[in-house]
Amino acid sequence: MDRLNGSAKLMIVSDLDFTMVDHDDPENLALLGFNSLWEAHYRHNSLLVFSTGRSPTIYGELRKQKPLLTPDITIMSVGTEITYGESMVPDDDWKQYLDHKWNRDIVMEETAKFPELTIQSETEQRPHKVSFYLEKGKAPSVMQALSKCLEKRGLDVKIIYSNGIALDILPQAAGKGRALAFLLEKLKAGGLGPLNTLVCGDSGNDAELFSVPDAYGVLVSNALEELLQWYAENARGNPQIIHATERCAAGIVQAIGNFSLGPNVSPRDIRESLFKWEVLNPSHEVVMFYLFYERWRRGEVENPEQCIQNFKAVFHSTGNFVHPSGVDQPMHQIVDTLAKVYGDKQGQDFRVWVDGVSSAEVSLGSWLVKFDKWELYGNKSRCCLTKVLMNSKLLDFGRLMHRMSIPGCTYIRLGWMAQENRMICLGSCSF
Repeated sequence: MDRLNGSAKLMIVSDLDFTMVDHDDPENLALLGFNSLWEAHYRHNSLLVFSTGRSPTIYGELRKQKPLLTPDITIMSVGTEITYGESMVPDDDWKQYLDHKWNRDIVMEETAKFPELTIQSETEQRPHKVSFYLEKGKAPSVMQALSKCLEKRGLDVKIIYSNGIALDILPQAAGKGRALAFLLEKLKAGGLGPLNTLVCGDSGNDAELFSVPDAYGVLVSNALEELLQWYAENARGNPQIIHATERCAAGIVQAIGNFSLGPNVSPRDIRESLFKWEVLNPSHEVVMFYLFYERWRRGEVENPEQCIQNFKAVFHSTGNFVHPSGVDQPMHQIVDTLAKVYGDKQGQDFRVWVDGVSSAEVSLGSWLVKFDKWELYGNKSRCCLTKVLMNSKLLDFGRLMHRMSIPGCTYIRLGWMAQENRMICLGSCSF
């Protein structure tokens, strides 16, 4: 969040499973579409928050399985844990706040009296969350009786039932909605409060999110009955909350457009040429280049021969490319190599996306852009930390070709392109 100089333009707060992530979409197209939209237009001045029932352990597993972006803030374990940044630094103030009238040992003692409850795996048991499985038909009576038992023991708890199977016991002050309200107050106090907030969900444990004042809300089209019932009873007719006609991440993008919160056309849905933008937007250009690269490898670019000729025309004749091995190669050899790999991933599950794009203007008309470039091939993914130098002026490419080092990385390789008075330096480094 250090990149923000003031209020965030937009804060998206989204559940993960079957909201941001569609487990019925093996190609992850909706999620990848959201990713490109966010990195191209929002990352630099907005906040992305994942609010999930998952514990840190199985949240980490999901990140390995799906092409998720790195959020600015993560709310986990049904609103009982708040962490910041890629390093997931915990919010200790939130931990202390949840301790009021909470005793995990007493919760375990009382729940042991209910044979209908089946405790979930150890990874799902957290300091301020105790989780069980419970059959849907038995849920109402068990929840009512358990609530009375815990109240008699002096605890003030919240019992949440979701997905027709999962029961979570939390401090009364916890939950996704309470965690978001706490977070908004903290951001506001720090001068980073968002101008607009969009909350997104699909199940019962997301209902609290839609009760946060002044927030826009979207129930994705595949929302479960439990959330649709809440919507019918509490929010139908509220113009700030909609039930999308699109699934998961596509429903989130639909809501951005519905509420006029900003750009809502994913770069993945734009088939324009790489070099046709009227305004130099570093983040957008990075996203569009790697989408071009993905389509090139998948054999989806029209007139590939003409593209290669265009590449040869815009690279400086004396430019070099520093290979990861340290070997310098003439740029024309790199272009020839690119031509040879056209369509080598055709018909295969090959995707490319960028994460955490940030840019800084290092001189008039020049930007240094940093991001993680990801490639997914089958069930394997790999990531390269990347730096790109962009300039809105034509420069002497041969003079500017050089090798750079990045602390903590072994190398960076550079290549230059120019078209319509703009230049892009492409770089990838290994770990």
